[in-house]
Amino acid sequence: MAKNSRPRQQRMDPAKTPVKGAVREPVKQSANQKAAETPTYEKKTPAKGKKRKGGRPGGRSPIPVTPRATAMDWIAGARIRTLALSVSPVAVGTAAAYASTGFSGWHWVRALLCLAVALGLQIGVNFANDYSDGIRGTDNHRIGPSRLTGSGAAKPRTVLMVALFFFAVAAVAGIALVIRSEQYWLLAVGAACVLAAWFYTGGKHPYGYYGFGELFVFVFFGVVATAGTTFVQVGTVNLESWVGGAAVGLLACAVLIANNLRDLEHDRVAGKRTLSVLIGDRASRILFAIFILLPFVLLYFFVLFYLSAYYVYFTLLLAIPAAVIVLTAKTSREFLLALKLTSLTALVYGVWLAVTIAF
Repeated sequence: MAKNSRPRQQRMDPAKTPVKGAVREPVKQSANQKAAETPTYEKKTPAKGKKRKGGRPGGRSPIPVTPRATAMDWIAGARIRTLALSVSPVAVGTAAAYASTGFSGWHWVRALLCLAVALGLQIGVNFANDYSDGIRGTDNHRIGPSRLTGSGAAKPRTVLMVALFFFAVAAVAGIALVIRSEQYWLLAVGAACVLAAWFYTGGKHPYGYYGFGELFVFVFFGVVATAGTTFVQVGTVNLESWVGGAAVGLLACAVLIANNLRDLEHDRVAGKRTLSVLIGDRASRILFAIFILLPFVLLYFFVLFYLSAYYVYFTLLLAIPAAVIVLTAKTSREFLLALKLTSLTALVYGVWLAVTIAF
């Protein structure tokens, strides 16, 4: 009798029995073993504390992501504190124009156009500085507030376009001034202002990297801005305009020195040879004190002719603390406080002096 040919019943392995809620997953096999024709099932239990490759979920390595610049970042990029350096010379220049001829020779539209030129140049040079220092790598390890280009929050080309836009605003306002005053030779002065603003940190050999930044600030944001404001309104420049321009120019230099002192070590490493880098820490502190206090010596000229001008000496309540802080500062935060006080000193000094001259 033949043997029973019925196939032998196969026993099921409990470990391979489907379990409710289990995750379907092929069993791992060795390299020389064929893949199983019928997939098996096993309950997937992730090991506690086990990390995937890269130490992060999904096995991906961490990639630093710089957030895009917000509206507040762009406002900060304009460096609002420095705008006092634009308001002061226009205020003093306009007051000097009034002192020259009275209200009959005062043109408020031209005064506003002068303010537009000054603000356009100031904001433009701030963004141009952000762009130029950023692409050079000067701002890679800066101590103060981060910059748009250096931090990667904005594309360099975008920052450049914003800088050029504000230069264009200044140029349009300047052309309007030239047309209204019919002093067409002032076009050359305007072009020199724009070029000086760009080459402060732009170009292959920016003069701001060779210790001439303070000279540029004194000339263009002090004397030229003040005397130019007076001239386009009354066609002449009086002594009040020259002396007032020198005073506000010195305060503008003090603002720049305070900023460069804060970044002194970083600028030295980055190869940015500001005046503070060239003359050293101690000499820069002394020079700052001279720049912020000398305008109050020049103020005596106005006291001789305008009785209420002595009230401007109350601005020393801001200037003296700023000088003391800079002379003794050891941290970046102290220099930042001095920078704020110096900017406020420049604004209050210029506006208050203008009021005493005009009224």
